[in-house]
Amino acid sequence: MNTIETIRVFLGWCSVINIGLLSISSIILVTLRSPVARIHAKLFDVAEMDLARIYLQFIGNYKMLIIVFNIVPYFALRIMS
Repeated sequence: MNTIETIRVFLGWCSVINIGLLSISSIILVTLRSPVARIHAKLFDVAEMDLARIYLQFIGNYKMLIIVFNIVPYFALRIMS
């Protein structure tokens, strides 16, 4: 049941979904920065000045996880088959 082709298709769709979520979260953080920052500052008791660094770190870490766990294995399986 789990052939290389099935796993490759699965990783491809995982990549598409994760890149979509990354794009949506980036667009939301760029366009609605002030309201989102106010909400997160109140929710997590963090200074609004620190949130810019935290947002950038989140987006960078998420992007690296997508590359390492979705895109690289997808291309490795693509090369193998």
